[in-house]
Amino acid sequence: MNCHYYQAGACRSCTLIQTPYSQQLASKQEKAQQLLAPWPSVSWHPPVASAQEDFRNKAKLVVTGSSQQPKLGILGPKFEGQDLRDCPLYTPQIRQAIPVLEELIRRAKLTPYSVAQKKGELKNILVTSSDRGQLMVRFVLRSKKLLVAIRSQLDWLQGQLPQLEVVSINLLREHVALVEGPEEIILTQAKTLPMQVGGLTLHLRPQSFFQTNTAIASALYQRGASWVKQAAPASLWDLYCGVGGFALFAAQQLGPDSRVTGIEISTEAIASAQRTVAEAGLSGIDFIAQDATSYALESGQVPQMLVMNPPRRGIGQQLAQWVEASGIEQVVYSSCNVESFVKDLAAMPSYRPVEGQVMDMFPHSSHFEAIFRLERI
Repeated sequence: MNCHYYQAGACRSCTLIQTPYSQQLASKQEKAQQLLAPWPSVSWHPPVASAQEDFRNKAKLVVTGSSQQPKLGILGPKFEGQDLRDCPLYTPQIRQAIPVLEELIRRAKLTPYSVAQKKGELKNILVTSSDRGQLMVRFVLRSKKLLVAIRSQLDWLQGQLPQLEVVSINLLREHVALVEGPEEIILTQAKTLPMQVGGLTLHLRPQSFFQTNTAIASALYQRGASWVKQAAPASLWDLYCGVGGFALFAAQQLGPDSRVTGIEISTEAIASAQRTVAEAGLSGIDFIAQDATSYALESGQVPQMLVMNPPRRGIGQQLAQWVEASGIEQVVYSSCNVESFVKDLAAMPSYRPVEGQVMDMFPHSSHFEAIFRLERI
């Protein structure tokens, strides 16, 4: 992939961009196999390749410069702004939206936040696109000072971007190295962005987590669902379920008497999952807003099968010990950090991985997703 930002030394986020993509994929497969070497029982499926560009469905744009000459991109090492409007990783819809957002900053006289000086209001703009080109735009502000100015330009913005579904204000009041804060004010009638994934429409609320690569997310959910279908459990838990991808795909593969339960600490994500259930007319599936470890330890129940898709840190010692003692016969574990997965697996000695697959969620970087089916020995 050619990138003029990388060639100019302006952005080095894609650390493997000069490595041929086939070699990137082979290296990720090799790394996963090396980490799982203590478990020779793994049967590896071929790795799933990603598109090399136009795949990133979310842009996290740091806003710098001035209200009349803004830059939308990233921060450099000395807090200087680097404009990345043409980043080839973004979907075309996101790239097309960025100049419009730049013009909105000028029209509304939105003052970019200066990290070095700790002054200004507009910190970031977060843009998410669906496979159908629909957009969600979130303005991350220091306070509500620019709320009226942004609201006054909403009709203009929607006229310029007809595919725009959701616009919101996120408040990040503190001077901290975070992308967004806890408070959200939705300005549009629509509250969710429809994300089309493998025949299902998942609903993404502003603060809900969703995989950054929609095509690979679909492949990931379908692989997990195929293993669930093969096992045909009467009950299934999806821990760290997010907006419900694994649970929703799995529920479609099970009979009417099976029960699927998705657990996620984010109330926003659970509300999104519940809307998908209602719209799709699915039965036998519930979503609960609770910490995954707390739910497992406190529910007093044990499912026949378990799906886990934890953050990079893994599931942790407490949950690993619960799984080890649970007696569950089969576990599906989706990992964005195989080192954490190996650590968790070592804490569950009664399980062995029998199938695995690398999913290249993050081309041109050393990161990747991998999914495993575990069986109890």
